[in-house]
Amino acid sequence: MAGKIRNYFAGGNTARGFYSLYESCLSDLNRLYILKGGPGTGKSSLMKEIGKYWVDKGYDIEYLHCSSDNDSIDGVKILELKVGIVDGTAPHIIEPKAPGAVEEYINLGEAWDSQKLTSQKDIIIKLSNEISEAFNTAYRTFGEALKIHDDWEKIYIESMDFEKANELTKKLIRKFFGRMSLNKPADVKHRFLGAATPKGAVDFVPNLTEDVSKRYFIKGRPGSGKSTMLKKLASEAESRGFDVEVYHCGFDPHSLDMVIVRELGIAIFDSTAPHEYFPSRDGDEIIDMYGTIIAAGTDEIFAEKIEIYSKQYKDKMKEAISYLAKAKSLHDELEEIYIQAMDFNVVNQFKDKIQGEIHALVKVKA
Repeated sequence: MAGKIRNYFAGGNTARGFYSLYESCLSDLNRLYILKGGPGTGKSSLMKEIGKYWVDKGYDIEYLHCSSDNDSIDGVKILELKVGIVDGTAPHIIEPKAPGAVEEYINLGEAWDSQKLTSQKDIIIKLSNEISEAFNTAYRTFGEALKIHDDWEKIYIESMDFEKANELTKKLIRKFFGRMSLNKPADVKHRFLGAATPKGAVDFVPNLTEDVSKRYFIKGRPGSGKSTMLKKLASEAESRGFDVEVYHCGFDPHSLDMVIVRELGIAIFDSTAPHEYFPSRDGDEIIDMYGTIIAAGTDEIFAEKIEIYSKQYKDKMKEAISYLAKAKSLHDELEEIYIQAMDFNVVNQFKDKIQGEIHALVKVKA
């Protein structure tokens, strides 16, 4: 029987630049292979092949998806074996904690023909600079969208009953935890449930919540306290010793979009665009922040302002995504140059080396 696959992002293209949560995502591993090498050197393919091999053998795995290329992954984890493989090239630089003992570098650059790349030096530099410029423009545009979103939020923040918001949070804490506590330190993982990608907003909410028995869908407007409530719930779970998955917002990583406490079978998430979902299973429940803590008639009173902010925000997000798509197109050109210079037989030898070492770990574990 095949193992389960869990999907999420460990890094994102955000309003605060490229934002990395890799350190948290990889902190539970005893062995980590860090792949080095330029674009087109086969890092994603190698990780996908190893992931498929072990999931077919019945091991649960996690794929860390790439926010800059919808068809690529940035990492794979084999949970039971506490082994991971990750792309360690910019922008997600991985800082080793115990080189050799835990982390091992694999340099796929050994598989390329340097003479072929040298002959293409000028175009490689040009494309690399253009890619960097496209990403920087995307981040700057996301930043402009965040300022608009902040103004949009103020409408609802000024119409919020904070006392009611606090009471709702306390009610949920009582409902989720009661008097329960676990006599152990909590394991807290920080991740992204979704990301802005060259193809637009992508999320893995259905996959991440498929084996959770109770799902809470938070509905509400910008600035209606969804993230603040999630932060308080995550903090409460941690203080009581429950393992917590904390999912940050792919647009503004300082905000939260979802909290999962699997030991209680609970997932609670911001179920508004761009990751809008509705109850579809027994036990699913909606938490309506607008109807609970925002003054009645706010939408109608500020309808004109809200419409302006909404359009400006959507336009800026669309513009920012277009720069991510441009960066991806340029990256594809750069990859092709490297692919032509690669000996993938050497890459396969590296893959076999990693697989051999993982097999050895299985024997030790047995």
